[in-house]
Amino acid sequence: MNWLNTKYILWTGVLSILLSISGPVSATYRTDTIINTYKADSLRFIIKADSIIAFQTGDSLFTIIKADSVLPAASKKVKHTRYDKRVHRFRRNWERIIPTHSKIQFAGNMGLLSFGTGWDYGKHNQWETDLLLGFIPKYSSKKAKITMTLKQNYMPWSINIGKGFSTEPLTCGLYMNTVFGDQFWVNEPDRYPKGYYGFSSKVRFHIFMGQRLTYDIDPQRRFLAKSVTFFYEISTCDLYVVSAATNSYLRPRDYLSLSFGLKFQWL
Repeated sequence: MNWLNTKYILWTGVLSILLSISGPVSATYRTDTIINTYKADSLRFIIKADSIIAFQTGDSLFTIIKADSVLPAASKKVKHTRYDKRVHRFRRNWERIIPTHSKIQFAGNMGLLSFGTGWDYGKHNQWETDLLLGFIPKYSSKKAKITMTLKQNYMPWSINIGKGFSTEPLTCGLYMNTVFGDQFWVNEPDRYPKGYYGFSSKVRFHIFMGQRLTYDIDPQRRFLAKSVTFFYEISTCDLYVVSAATNSYLRPRDYLSLSFGLKFQWL
């Protein structure tokens, strides 16, 4: 009996020594150590908040990697030099001159057909500036003519009517156009008595009012334009206004012009 007790005590001592040695070794890991793969039910430990857990698909294995060994602890604030700021301003100013839309317009005292491009701006893109080139067939004259028009548009408000459609119930503005050709002049030629005409045959100033209907193309179906706008305008020019005021027999159809057009919004 005493021999059994002695043997029991010896085995107990050996197991205690082994447990006391293996315990600290198995529980001690350096903070910058990448822990290898373990089964989830074979080990329990505390995971720090800055650790990344990587699971292996289709198994109960996972790997813990210390986060500061993969990603920086905090993002560094980039300090821009004067050169960087100057380049940024330079590019931003050049981007402003990129046209945002194109237009095709029929009639309007700027040619049978006019084509051009323009820019939208303002808090709600309520302002537009257009530059158009027009074509006048020769009709009874010797040759066809080219016109150029600088146009300023204003749309006070836009109303969404659903299903991708919106309308601008009021558009207004003014434009100035000129005709290229030697037979047109800004100042009266010497062959006429001074003050005979009293106006320029080369440059005309116009005012207009109209309405628009816009369709916003679905983003999944856009190819070039993001929207298409149909518009019409009623306009008159400085010469017609003077003629209407001094000649009572003239009717609205004599001094008002109706025009139609399409606008393609690129940006």
